[in-house]
This record gives sequence, C-alpha cells and structure tokens, in this order.
Amino acid sequence: MEISKVTEVFFSPTYSTERIVRLIGEAWEETHQEIDLSRIPKEREIHEFGAQDLVIFGVPSYGGRVPAPAAERFRNLKGQKTPIILLTAFGNRDYDDTLLEMKDLAEEQGFVPAAAVAAAAEHSIMRQYAEGRPDSRDQSELTDFAVKIREKIQQTEDIEGMTELSVKGNRPYREYNGVPMKPSAGKQCKKCGLCARLCPVGAIPAEHPEETLKETCISCMRCIAVCPEHARKVSRPVLMAASVKLKKECSERKRNELIL
Repeated sequence: MEISKVTEVFFSPTYSTERIVRLIGEAWEETHQEIDLSRIPKEREIHEFGAQDLVIFGVPSYGGRVPAPAAERFRNLKGQKTPIILLTAFGNRDYDDTLLEMKDLAEEQGFVPAAAVAAAAEHSIMRQYAEGRPDSRDQSELTDFAVKIREKIQQTEDIEGMTELSVKGNRPYREYNGVPMKPSAGKQCKKCGLCARLCPVGAIPAEHPEETLKETCISCMRCIAVCPEHARKVSRPVLMAASVKLKKECSERKRNELIL
C-alpha cells in the first residue's frame, strides 16, 4: 500500500500521548499533519480521509476506557477505508478495554485498524508511577514498533488485504465514572488564564481561573501541567489515599505492547 499523507490525531492533556504518537509517526517520511483532540473543536469541524491516508490515533487510558471527550471528537473524523494505527498510553496499571473501544470507534467511522500500540507512560495524577516514561529504553522499543507497523502496511497490497486486528478487551466496556480528584488553585495563582484557555473541556472559567467547575472537570491534569506558577493542585490526602490503593498494581515496570 502506498501512503501519501500521515495524520497524527491525539487527545493528550499532559502531552505524553502526543509525544508517543509523534514518535511512531517519525517512521514515515510522507507529509504530516496533526489534529489535537485536546482542543475544543469548532462547530461543524469535520476531517475526511481517503485510502492513501494513514491516521495515527492516540489517547490516554482513563480507567481502562477512551476519555469521553476524545471519543466524541473523534466522531468528527470520517475515513474511507483509511488505515489507522491505534495507540493508548497507560499509567502503569492496565489499559483494559481502551484499545477495543478505539477499534470499535475507528471502524464505525470508516477506518481500518492496521496495528495497535499500548505504551506505558508516567501516570498523569500519581506521577511516581512510571515516572519519566517513556524513557530512552521505551523510545527505542517504540521506534522498533513503528518500523514493524510501516513494514506491515507496505507489504499489504491494498486495504482489502489488511488482516483483522485482534485486541484485548470486553464488551460491554468496563464502567468508568471519573475520579474524585479535581484540581484547584492556591494562593500562588496570578490569574493569567492559561489553564482556562487550554482546559480540554472548558472546566475553568476565563473570568475566574482560580476556580474549577467540578461537574465539568475530567481530572485530566492539564491545568497542573501548564500552570507557570505551579498553583494548581489536587487534595493531598485524597492523592495519598489513591496512591496507596494503586501501589500494588502500579509499582512494577509494565511492558509496552505491539499488536499487528
């Protein structure tokens, strides 16, 4: 199969997934473009793709699921038997049903899954888990994954010959109702408004960026990641309790996975 253009699509509030998607994309020298699903889309913003396009679609795993805003915004993408690489970044626990949900979503939108990657990345809330990942060892392995994916696509004569991709997961997907950790601003907040402008779901009022609309917040932690004053934090007692709860599952180094 010939690929004429590569589009990197990602929902990446704390930027780890974005970095991994770009790393995978480096295996192709064709024209590249990006679609950032972390940005609130414009009304009627539709993106269409053909059979010679390649889409790399990446999301973090939230409780073993695709983040709801990412799934909703991905539905603005329309494929026409377009090959797609599915990628989820997980915070050193498990990705559960995330890749299966991504596969179903991609197929509904006219894409043909060619490969899938599950990559361990630093936990977005409890950063001591998978701290610093993807590290140099991961980057080398993920680069090898990308080469193998490229070879599979090159060796496939046409999209009809693409083998069915089998990923782990269950239907119905596991329930995920969010986590009770909503960041708020402390006294260091200078009300610059950067967090409000970059919040993926508009949960921070532009007029009062020190506040958080808790019912809207998805606990993605972007506001903490981008705050220049380090003013935004989650409740320390709640964070400590959650860290203890996940310690057994998250402490050992989890491996990256490639599905072809």
